[in-house]
Amino acid sequence: MKNAVTVILILLSTSHYGSCAKILGVFSASGRSHYILDSALMKALAEKGHDVTVISAHGEKEPPKTKGTYRSIVVTEILENRKEMMKQLNTNMFDREDVNPFLSTVFMGLFMPKMLEATLQNEEVQKLIHSNEKFDAVIAEQFFSDADKALATHFGAPLIVLSAVGANSWVNTIVGNPSPTSYIPMLQTDYSVPMTFCERLVNSLLYVFGQIFFDLVVYPNENAKIQKSIPNGPDISDVLYNASIVLMNSHPSLNQPVPYVPNMIDIGGFHVQPPKKLPQDLQEFLDNAKDGVIYFSMGSNLKSADFPPEKRDAILRTLSKLKEQVLWKWEEDVLPGQPKNVKLSKWLPQQDILAHPNVKLFITHGGFLSTTETVYHGVPILAIPIFGDQKLNARTAMDNGYGLVLPYQEITEDRFTQSIQEILNNPKYRNNAKKISETFHDRQVSPMETAIYWVEYVIRHKGAPHLRVAGLDLPWYKYYLLDVIGFLVLVSTVVVCISYYLVKAVCKKVCNKRKTKKLKQK
Repeated sequence: MKNAVTVILILLSTSHYGSCAKILGVFSASGRSHYILDSALMKALAEKGHDVTVISAHGEKEPPKTKGTYRSIVVTEILENRKEMMKQLNTNMFDREDVNPFLSTVFMGLFMPKMLEATLQNEEVQKLIHSNEKFDAVIAEQFFSDADKALATHFGAPLIVLSAVGANSWVNTIVGNPSPTSYIPMLQTDYSVPMTFCERLVNSLLYVFGQIFFDLVVYPNENAKIQKSIPNGPDISDVLYNASIVLMNSHPSLNQPVPYVPNMIDIGGFHVQPPKKLPQDLQEFLDNAKDGVIYFSMGSNLKSADFPPEKRDAILRTLSKLKEQVLWKWEEDVLPGQPKNVKLSKWLPQQDILAHPNVKLFITHGGFLSTTETVYHGVPILAIPIFGDQKLNARTAMDNGYGLVLPYQEITEDRFTQSIQEILNNPKYRNNAKKISETFHDRQVSPMETAIYWVEYVIRHKGAPHLRVAGLDLPWYKYYLLDVIGFLVLVSTVVVCISYYLVKAVCKKVCNKRKTKKLKQK
């Protein structure tokens, strides 16, 4: 009997060990929206029973209660560096609305290495790097932050990449996925499909510029951070293409259908949680709004309080004329000229608000998280996009019929009023939002279950090298068949030249014979 108990205990402990993995998440992006995605995945893995370590700019007020362990290393230097950089730029975030996409690429390429250095040089991160800890997988976000991936090589663990958006040139390059610029707009643009000739031209130039800029500037810069921060650090060329899988916050209901290689996995909406009970004041405000509620938020990076006075006044005059109640994320204590139908709050539980049946419209900046959440709940949007992928997300919403776009520079009382009334009074927007929402929810399993399955799949299969496409091992000139094209052009040129000289020689010979014959006849 004693032996039987011992065997059972051994089997149970072995089973736990086999199902529990040590997973490191390293996320250098400073944006709160990025952390929402990153932490959602890591918390879910910890809840599944895995031991999780998270390196990021943000932390949890209280450690989440999970079956596994959840350790947080907060790199406060990331936010300090971001604050200092924004101070040096001395610019309002709304001023980035008309930034050239080429300059935007340069800005991010120069900005992110500072965040990476802050992460890798952090005291607690350095202790981890120099420790003897082992990890079964390392998860890093794909956001101008390839140096983070070196930790997977350092710890001898498979690399899993998390992308906050869908397939794009940043992701496609690292897994060998086709990225035709003829019909896939770059994230920095707001092009719809099909693109015009000029749009395809700019799109292609932007892609080529990005590839050259990364190769000549970004990667060497990030490589220097790796060598400085990690003992015997790998060269970035040995890090870039090591991703076992890419988990993408995308779905065909949200994104244009594009090619995928086998290790690209859609998990769009994985961060969305079932609605929770609202605070009493918000619950009463939403319940008692007999004419409906308009929810207004510009996200976590942009602040409504930073609207210039002329834009803010135009917005206020419009809101004051509405019969609907307005719930506005406003980051200051006072809003001058606040209408009676507007309720303010510095923070709002967005997902739970969008789930309320009285919410008729979401006025948003068009960030991908906000777009995902509004699609999840089937609420139409009025987008005021400013930078990044916001313009492309907003254009997609308009093309799919569940929203309108109001360019920031065109915000006036008349345009704002017209846009709101069009969405509220035309049922097609809400109907389309509901149809898209149904498509979004129609899946075999939840996106979070999909994400967890594939993380565990990579761990079980020691990196799952069988998912890697052969294109990653080809130099760029072979990948694009430039050597084959060059050979065919050369052969064709030689054949044409030989044919030309043969024909010329034959013609010359015939002509000479004719001349000789004529001379003889004379």
